[in-house]
Amino acid sequence: MPASYFDVDGTLVRTNLVHPTLWYLVNQATPLKSLGKIARAALQAPAMALAEFRDRRTFNELLFSSYQGISRDRLLVLADECFESVIKPALWPHARALIERSRANGDVVLISGALDFLMDRLAAHLGATHVIANRLEIKDGYCTGRLLRPVVAGPEKARLIREHARAGGHDLNDCFAYSDSYSDVPMLSVVGHPAAVNPDARLRWLAEAYHWPVLSLDGGKEAPAIRA
Repeated sequence: MPASYFDVDGTLVRTNLVHPTLWYLVNQATPLKSLGKIARAALQAPAMALAEFRDRRTFNELLFSSYQGISRDRLLVLADECFESVIKPALWPHARALIERSRANGDVVLISGALDFLMDRLAAHLGATHVIANRLEIKDGYCTGRLLRPVVAGPEKARLIREHARAGGHDLNDCFAYSDSYSDVPMLSVVGHPAAVNPDARLRWLAEAYHWPVLSLDGGKEAPAIRA
């Protein structure tokens, strides 16, 4: 059975990694703590903007350093509310239908730089079978501000897909991958059936050059068909 690998931010939802992070920073235990977290994140904004274009892994590490000092209990207690408030309303209209059609072909894997406990909730909501996502390091019940390895970003996604396919007995030539971003070209290139979903300009150009399907999950009455 083939597997289908889905990037999340921009592909299945309109949001990106920053939106849930800001939600958590605003929803600290006290207004003073929230203000301190937001101020610290603002100081890092120029470095994050540069990393966004140069190194997705560094961007993720800088962004998630904002969680330093937040308790694991608070992360999980607020996770359902964060999912309901930020992620669920941002789903593209046809995201669920595309996941359901993919599920009929085999495993559906969300592979995302977002945090695992939020992606677990999205997977349960959409009916995806597996999650590959970033994990915060926790010591003595609190976030250290560091990510556990491997950091799910950029070319690392391709390696993680290879590992998942090998462990699951999936032939990559039969597998599907979906993303909206040119930064995910390595991930798209390792499968036999790549597709650009709501693509940025560079990915759209590449998809058209290589005759990859270009899908939109935001228009029409029916979800795009999946190529067999």
